[in-house]
Amino acid sequence: MNNTIEEGKATAITSYILIVGVLIAISMNSENKNSFASFHIRQGLGLSITFISLGLIISNFNSIMIAAPMWVFITVLMFYGIFSASKGSTKPLPLVGSFYQKWFKNIS
Repeated sequence: MNNTIEEGKATAITSYILIVGVLIAISMNSENKNSFASFHIRQGLGLSITFISLGLIISNFNSIMIAAPMWVFITVLMFYGIFSASKGSTKPLPLVGSFYQKWFKNIS
């Protein structure tokens, strides 16, 4: 188990770089499937989709008072995920992480 975590750390951390990082992490994990990396890829993919969805909705309002909390929310979750991956933890992101694991369970 410890070896799996060490092998998947770079891929797991990469998956939290929004959108592009997820694609890179998926390709990094495509040959040798790593369960630790897969967990964080699902988290990173969900975070990227949430970022895009909220961005599309919030862009219609054109207000910094609405946009700033979204950026803070996404940034905090991104750093939480990066620190969690670097520590070797598979704890889901607060509020949304358990949903991401259910929705993207086919991604391994």
